[in-house]
Amino acid sequence: MGFILMYDITNEESFNAVQDWATQIKTYSWDNAQVIMVGNKCDMDEERVVPPEKGKHLADQLGFEYYEASAKENINVRQVFERLVDIICVKMSERVDVEAPAASSSKTTRLTDKPAQLPQKCC
Repeated sequence: MGFILMYDITNEESFNAVQDWATQIKTYSWDNAQVIMVGNKCDMDEERVVPPEKGKHLADQLGFEYYEASAKENINVRQVFERLVDIICVKMSERVDVEAPAASSSKTTRLTDKPAQLPQKCC
């Protein structure tokens, strides 16, 4: 499971809500949920109120990767989604690797084994 936690770089209130959103994600999702934090509207740099360093710092504190993007101008949108998919795939692969030894310890049946013959009766 993955989340894109996005805030508006031109709106301090949306940035201030990130901590609460992160807490909700951690509270209500699976333990291995992957999160990328995104500062949106990077095309509006002249109206920016949240510096990139502040966004990056919070992302680091929360343990999230950080990107800046613009949905309107299609800047880094694809990269964010592709990175999230990559992170999820890596975590799923790690989970399969951890679970695989337990599965291999169970009794196996060879496909060449023949089932026991039942006595045949004629009518």
